[in-house]
This record gives sequence, structure tokens and C-alpha cells, in this order.
Amino acid sequence: MARRRPDHSSVATFADHEVITPQHNLRGAIKLAAEPGDDPVARAEAAMARLANEFGQWMAAECDRLDAARQSIKKAGFDKSTYEALFHAAHDIKGEAATFGYPAIAGIADSLCRLIEHTPDMTRIPLVLVDQHVDAIRAVMREYVRPDLAELARMLTAQLREVTDGFLRRENSFRPEYLEDIFAD
Repeated sequence: MARRRPDHSSVATFADHEVITPQHNLRGAIKLAAEPGDDPVARAEAAMARLANEFGQWMAAECDRLDAARQSIKKAGFDKSTYEALFHAAHDIKGEAATFGYPAIAGIADSLCRLIEHTPDMTRIPLVLVDQHVDAIRAVMREYVRPDLAELARMLTAQLREVTDGFLRRENSFRPEYLEDIFAD
């Protein structure tokens, strides 16, 4: 059985409150570099470089997962599980796109996340708009080697965001405070 370390926290009691100062265990949480020339950031970058040849496969798998979520919605309609599957797939792509070397996809995935997250009644989300987002993500992924892709992806993202924002304005017109919040950024 592991031995408990003594608790070195302190409590100062005042008339109307107490101040608890926890013990400081941070010294054990860090590790000094083994050698003076050791660079942990360089080691992390080297590890990422070793994995880089798999990034395309991983992003393709994420795109397949997004497409499967879309197909589930087409078959079963929007319900809690299909809604969450679509949102999580889009959100994961949004977060992983830059890391996996596909930053042009992130904006499209973000637009899809906005559509899903800010529509008050999920059953009113137009499937054609979901299709446009998913198809755009898959097309940008497929055509990533094109020299003009960055500009095409920027224009496509802007168009999808514009249509999405118009839809969100209409769907949330009965809650102006909410609209202010989602369009504040």
C-alpha cells in the first residue's frame, strides 16, 4: 500500500471566511532536460514529423466518419445521436485539420459546427446545407495538392459561412440576444 505524504496545506480562519492554501507539489511535475542541448520542443516536432506520413490517412478517416454521420441523418433523420455524431465529426475535423496538414478544411468544418450548434430546432437544419459542407470538406481534402486550392477553399468557406449565417439569423430571429452573442466574433 502506498504511503500518504503529509498534507502541508494550511487554513487561515477569519471572522467571515477561511483561506485555504494548498500544498505545492509542482516540483515533482516537471522534469529537467537530460542534457544541456536537449530541446523538448524539437523532440516533439521530430515525433510529429515521424507521424506526418499517416496524417492524410487519418484525415481521410475523419472525412469518412463525417460522411457516415451525414448518411445516418439521411436514413434516420435528426435525433440526439445523429445530431451528436455529425457535430463531433465536424468538430474533430475542425480541431485536427491544421495539425494533420489540411488547414483549409478547418473553416468549412467550423461553419458546419456553427450550423449544428446554433440552430434551435435541429430538425429544421436543411440537409442540402449539411451536404454542401460535407461535400466541400471531402473535395478540399481530395484536391489538396492543387496550387490554387487555398484561394478556392477560402472562397468556398466564405460562401458556406454566408449561407449558414443567413440561415442562423432567420432561425434565431426570435432571440435577438442570442444572435448578438453568436455574431459577436
